[in-house]
Parts: sequence; structure tokens; C-alpha cells
Amino acid sequence: MTAAKTKVLVVDDEPQILRALRINLSVRGYEVVTAATGGGALRAAADEHPDVVILDLGLPDMSGIDVIGGLRGWLTAPIIVLSARTDSADKVEALDAGADDYVTKPFGMDEFLARLRAAIRRGAAAAETDEPVVETASFTVDLAAKKVTKNGVEVHLTPTEWGMLEMLVRNRGKLVGREELLKEVWGPAYAKETHYLRVYLAQLRRKLEDDPSHPVHLLTEAGMGYRFQA
Repeated sequence: MTAAKTKVLVVDDEPQILRALRINLSVRGYEVVTAATGGGALRAAADEHPDVVILDLGLPDMSGIDVIGGLRGWLTAPIIVLSARTDSADKVEALDAGADDYVTKPFGMDEFLARLRAAIRRGAAAAETDEPVVETASFTVDLAAKKVTKNGVEVHLTPTEWGMLEMLVRNRGKLVGREELLKEVWGPAYAKETHYLRVYLAQLRRKLEDDPSHPVHLLTEAGMGYRFQA
């Protein structure tokens, strides 16, 4: 998906933010649709079918969390939250509701655009996958529905755990480098934070592998990265 074909819905009740994003995105070839309320966002999404949504949480008519819930009932496009709220509880609530990323105001335009490009890449990969359901002997991953089941029961994953698993599964059989994984799931600023990977991979193994201490699907390639083996 090229920028020229990418439609972005920007939802914010601050006119200066809407204007800044409309200008910055338009000059880079994106098609920009805007809304200033939650109701307007839901109507615009239904009419325009955006490829990605940029959403402020503090809207005048309804909570941005409720907007995410309304969109996630049918829209698979990535949702990036823009918010002045820095409390981790707000971030967790937004991500659990179905947001794909959370950017705190004020934000640097370069970092924001990098996060937008990453979200669009993930959205395009999800739309284009030719094998949405991947089965292993221990668990099943449905990439389209963003669900994992083990022994017929859905396994709850945090958005970060899902992001890591999704990237490994989409590259099944291939080595995914540590830096590549960090940049894709956490963002460019986290490229050296390799301890994140150990922590989250251990969590995924506990939830998914039959014997987490002897994994057969979520494999570590010492000093290089990780590999998903179905």
C-alpha cells in the first residue's frame, strides 16, 4: 500500500491539531478525512472506510474509548490514539479496547509519521495475508480475527504480546532479528531494548507452549533473534 492510496481519518476537537495533521499528511500524499466529534468519527469511518484512524481520546460528545469500541465492531484498520493523557491506565484502557498505538501530546511529527507508517504496514500485512489461520500442535493463531486459542479456549494476550506473536507468525519459519522486532512492535526508539523481548517471549511461552521451558514453536536463535516454527 502506497501513501498515495492511503486514506487517513483524523479525529480531534482541537482545530490546530486537525490543521497541522491535515497539512503534514496531505503534503506526503495521504488522503485525509477529518472529524471533530466521536459521532462524526463513526459516521466518517462508515462512509469513507479509512486505512488508518488517528483518534484523540478527549472528544466533546463521547469518550474516545467508546469510539474505539464502535469502530472495532467492524473496522480492522489500525487505530493510533493521540492524547494528552500520560497515565499508564489510560494507555492500557485504549490498547485493550483495540487501539494499535498510543502517542502522547505534544508529539514530534517525525516520530508520529514513523509510527503511522508502521501501523499502515501492519494493516496492509493483515489485509493481504493468504493464510489467516495458522495451526500448531499446541495452539491456533487467527491473524484476521486477532485471536489465539489453546485446547479450544481463547487465550488473552496483551496488545504487545499479540504484536510480537503476530510478527513472528507472519514470518513463520524465518529468523526475525531482535532490532527488527523491537522497531516494529515498540517503535524505533526501542531498537536496543533487548530485555523487552526476553520478558515478553517468556510470557508468550507460558501462555502458549505445552512445556514453556522446552519451547517447540517460539524459538530463540542465540544472539540473533527469534523464529516461529509451526
